[in-house]
Amino acid sequence: RGRRGRDAQHPGHRRGHDPSDDLRLLQGAEGPDQGPPERPRPQRPGPGTANTLASIEAGAEQAHVCINGLGERAGNTSLEEVVVCLAAQYEVETGINTKKIAETSSLVERLSGVYMPPSTPIIGDNAFAHEAGIHVHGLLSHSGNYEILRPEFVGKRSRIVAGKHAGRHGISSMLDDLGLEPTREQLKAVAAEVKKLGDTGKVVSDSDLYAIAKNVMDITADDRVKLKQLLVVTGNTITPTASATLLVDGVEYKGSGVGNGPIDSAINAIRNVVNGFANITLEKFSMKAITGGTDAVADVTVAVRRGEKMVTANSVNGDTVMASVEAILKGMNRLLVESNK
Repeated sequence: RGRRGRDAQHPGHRRGHDPSDDLRLLQGAEGPDQGPPERPRPQRPGPGTANTLASIEAGAEQAHVCINGLGERAGNTSLEEVVVCLAAQYEVETGINTKKIAETSSLVERLSGVYMPPSTPIIGDNAFAHEAGIHVHGLLSHSGNYEILRPEFVGKRSRIVAGKHAGRHGISSMLDDLGLEPTREQLKAVAAEVKKLGDTGKVVSDSDLYAIAKNVMDITADDRVKLKQLLVVTGNTITPTASATLLVDGVEYKGSGVGNGPIDSAINAIRNVVNGFANITLEKFSMKAITGGTDAVADVTVAVRRGEKMVTANSVNGDTVMASVEAILKGMNRLLVESNK
């Protein structure tokens, strides 16, 4: 039976060297039909990607990779990093549909329960997000200034975010997307408020930016979707259940939902109500405790989508269920307002 040459490493313990030395040893190993040299890479994604690419350059014909770099200990080499580098830098076709990379990554996150940091290359939430003023200005002038590949290539989109590093060009672009046209002085005032809020360490969501702009520009507009009533029942002998009543442009809509906990059931109830008047989906949900103790205040951030448009919203409340519902309703209102512009 033939043997196959393999060069495996443990997480990031080797010194940098020329991988072609290893490949030459494997290619010269004795044994008929040993198969093509392989490059398994159970190590940190950064060195793993670099060494995998170097090994392919040296003659490796197979690379062992994993979506999101999942694996024991420090994980395996990231599939998405290797595939994108091969396509963008080496013009090598792997047969993988790169436009499905982001969607597949999100699916693996949900199924595995292992979520990638926002700073993760290619698939992280911040991979194609731009905040700093000089970056945004350059991006708006030409996307190639700060993006070596189009985010659509991996199924993502560029986005400009507001924060303490944001400049007026970026905020002006975001307000334009929101359908607002501030004067020069109003734009300066909005930018100042955004920086002030960002300095506190808070994530400035789309709904926060809209609220700041409404206040500065003295815009009066009621939310189209309002929560009239929410009832959540949970316990050790029943399935968590929630019922919700929403007022949409003054019209009452009702719905209910079950889930694996009070928050999940409340969100499902809201989702079932919304399905009656709009196709809005919850894309991302995150929660953190601002304070300690059993009375901790919950800080919830969500991303909701309607068609091609996705917005972020945030809510802070001592009640974790209400913080979740309020954040979702804020995002829905932003999407519904924009759909009428």
